[in-house]
Amino acid sequence: MHKLFQTIETCWLALSLALLAIITTLSLWPLDNLLLVPGSDKFHHFIAYSALVFPVALSQPQRWILVVIFFVLCSGLIELIQPFVNRHGEWLDMLANTSGVLCGVLLATAVRALNRPKG
Repeated sequence: MHKLFQTIETCWLALSLALLAIITTLSLWPLDNLLLVPGSDKFHHFIAYSALVFPVALSQPQRWILVVIFFVLCSGLIELIQPFVNRHGEWLDMLANTSGVLCGVLLATAVRALNRPKG
C-alpha cells in the first residue's frame, strides 16, 4: 500500500479526532468572525466530512456502518446547536455532510481494493 495510506491507517484515530475537532469548532464559530472562503458552502461540508470519515473507513473497514451513523449524528447535532451560537442550522448542510461521509467510505473502499495484494 502507498506510504501515505499506510500513515493514515496508522494514525487514523488521532487524525479523525483532530478533523472532528476542527470541523466542530468551525461549524460552531460565530458567523461574524468567519473568514470568507471561495466556493460553495455545501461543497465545503461535503469535502470536510469526506476527509473526516476517510481515515476511519480506510483503517477500520469492518466498522464503517457505525462510523457513518456516528458522523451523521454528529452532523445533525451540530446543525441543531448552530442557532444557539449565532449560526444557521440547515438540513441541506446535513445532507451535504451525509453525502460526504458516504463518499469518504466509498473512496476508502476503493483505495483498499486497488491496493489489495494481487494473487
